[in-house]
Amino acid sequence: MVLVFASPDDDPVAWTHALRKRIPDLEVRVFPELGDPREIDAALVWLPPPGLLASLPALRAVFSLGAGVDRLLADPTLPVEVPICRMVDPSLTRSMAEFALLHVLRYHRDLDVYEAQQQRSEWRLLLPKPAEATVVGIMGLGELGGATARLLLAHGFTVKGWSRHRKAIDGIGCFAGEAELDAFLADLSVLVCLLPLTPETRGILNGDLFARLPEGARLVNLARGGHLVEEDLLAALESGRLAHATLDVFVQEPLPKGHPFWRHPRITITPHAASYSLPESGAETVAENLRRLRDGRPLLHLVDRGRGY
Repeated sequence: MVLVFASPDDDPVAWTHALRKRIPDLEVRVFPELGDPREIDAALVWLPPPGLLASLPALRAVFSLGAGVDRLLADPTLPVEVPICRMVDPSLTRSMAEFALLHVLRYHRDLDVYEAQQQRSEWRLLLPKPAEATVVGIMGLGELGGATARLLLAHGFTVKGWSRHRKAIDGIGCFAGEAELDAFLADLSVLVCLLPLTPETRGILNGDLFARLPEGARLVNLARGGHLVEEDLLAALESGRLAHATLDVFVQEPLPKGHPFWRHPRITITPHAASYSLPESGAETVAENLRRLRDGRPLLHLVDRGRGY
């Protein structure tokens, strides 16, 4: 089999080594070196150039290097008959849950407040509070959201979850649908967004939602920039409705140099760094799907194009 690898961020040498260790006769071609495109059976990609996948006439499957596939689905040339599989991998899940925990702990211990005090040369102690006093809401209870909720619960936080469809996770209050969104938001200390980006969730982090949070809540968006209405966030921070925001994802990436988020005193920015698959771990998922593709068996983690994930 022939696989093309295309990613501006991931290490093609490490991924090739990890895949060939599991499938020794696999030929990996790294974009832009495609050779004869008619020979390529599958693609392993993250942010591939528009039109690349459509240029592969024998393509039988697309494997995403990320959990989200919204950028893939936004390519109007994407072949409609080719199945897409999202990445489900322990290293990706673990790193996302760790990143969310890091920022919840940061807010729980008021480090954003201390950072502001430092800028004013102000020495003022805030006494710690018990973990259960911090109520964390996770929007999105799929693979990443569910794991994040469980990790936060294990650290003693009070955890709530919200999803489009009903989920059940031991120890976590689970809410579903628009009818239960108010009850989910009502007492949150920190809101963490891990939703897939779909037409229904685009712009969900907006002024109306912020108004339903307690005054002084904090926001952590680790999902997609398209979930956030940027002007509404700036207004919520200005009014004090939100005390602080941590943003790992943006409508435009890289974030433009002149964007107001860069120098905002109550916004923390990271460059879409929350979670990536390590080749030695993620290659297991990809190799299994390549074997299934070769043998004509059902693929794992198929994307429902209608739902967008």
